[in-house]
Amino acid sequence: MTPAISLWAGHDTVTVDALTERVQAAADLGIPGVWVPQTAALDTLTALAVVADRVPDIAVGSAVVPIQGRHPIALALQALTLADVAGADRVTLGIGVTHKPVSEGWFGIPYADVVGLAAETLEVLEALLAPERTAAVEGEHLTARITLGMPVAPPGMVVAALGPKMLDLAGRHSDGTVTWMTGPVALERDVVPRLASAAETAGRRAPRVIVGLPVCVTDDVAGARERLAPMMAGPVHMDSYRRMVEAEGIADPVDLVVLGDEDTVAARIEGLADAGATELLANVVGEPGERLRTLDLLARLTRSS
Repeated sequence: MTPAISLWAGHDTVTVDALTERVQAAADLGIPGVWVPQTAALDTLTALAVVADRVPDIAVGSAVVPIQGRHPIALALQALTLADVAGADRVTLGIGVTHKPVSEGWFGIPYADVVGLAAETLEVLEALLAPERTAAVEGEHLTARITLGMPVAPPGMVVAALGPKMLDLAGRHSDGTVTWMTGPVALERDVVPRLASAAETAGRRAPRVIVGLPVCVTDDVAGARERLAPMMAGPVHMDSYRRMVEAEGIADPVDLVVLGDEDTVAARIEGLADAGATELLANVVGEPGERLRTLDLLARLTRSS
């Protein structure tokens, strides 16, 4: 079984026109969705509102917008406005608690009780994206007392969750999770069961499990590994990603790359579905020719699924 396939728009799209071109290219290939990170360049949700209007019939999502620095009322208004522009069933709001260097370095917000902040934020967002659009939350981290006047089809919502506490929150309050640096072993053993259990307890439907990984179709596996090693080594300096690599039981983070010829990559993608992934968020990497081969394979897998 092949999971749904979407594409990572990348950190290098620093203008709305560049992002539009990237999303249009994905739509032209028949890829059903794209995900855009929040960086120090574009405001992701604002840019996606423009792109969704310019490029119809492709799903768009944020992977992810940090909750630090954004009150959930403002975040809900942004997400609902984007959903209004895009139309029903096209938008997923992906949020997360980012990392300590970003939280404390960029925003000056302590990381000590980030799970508590996430819990209150999700409580507000879940309420404001529900049909009543009403939140009444007075917590330790924030207050939200409001009813929104936006009768539009709401976006979906997923949470970047890797550890057990965040997975519990994601399962209880959202449609699922979006991961990074997380392979099939950790997915099947740790992520999916915890998330599914929390969703079931909360009476929610089976959760989305969106798995972000680099993908590269190549005949030069050794050369590709050498080229990609620095990219994969960088995130391991973050505690959450280091734990995921350790949980996977691999010595080198480059082992997480979905890498090889067409048959090998297709088999590994199927393996992610077997581990519980409902969607592969493919970060297409490699040399130009390798990227073209990778996109061609992903498009063919999409057409055949």
